[in-house]
Amino acid sequence: MSHRRLTPDEARAWARVARTVKPIGPKTDDIDTFIDALEHGEPVLRHGKAKSVALPPEKPATKAVKSPAPPQNRANEKRVRRGKLELAGRFDLHGHTQISAEAALPEFLARKQAEGARCVLVITGKGKGGEGVLRRNFLRWLEMPAARALVSGYSESHPRHGGSGAWYVFLRQA
Repeated sequence: MSHRRLTPDEARAWARVARTVKPIGPKTDDIDTFIDALEHGEPVLRHGKAKSVALPPEKPATKAVKSPAPPQNRANEKRVRRGKLELAGRFDLHGHTQISAEAALPEFLARKQAEGARCVLVITGKGKGGEGVLRRNFLRWLEMPAARALVSGYSESHPRHGGSGAWYVFLRQA
């Protein structure tokens, strides 16, 4: 993050935005003085100390997603990719929120396992630039206790099944 000062145009735009919102944090002594100082790019005085006006800190970088663990039985993965093992079901996460997807995924896996399924396809989508929220959280959801007891392994799907926007999930025998 650069520590440059705001340009006059940026400061005026920021001041216009600041006038339209109600602060949720601790109340400032005089919000108008703060906004005026912000508009003119002057240091802001608070409690006797001069503080320069700066943008809010950037969000910390998210942890890199672990590469998918291979399924317990690599032969089954090869059979699915070659079309020799039938997919027992598909679960499309499009249209789900993070919360609903996190709750619905273990239910789907448990239902398919009870039906005797060995492999299902879960479609997460790719998201913008391959960094979709559902795709990013999918591996974490599989590591949760509710799903971990059902899943023997998973791998990214073949391009004809969705490529990087979908996953093969291999289920344990019931």
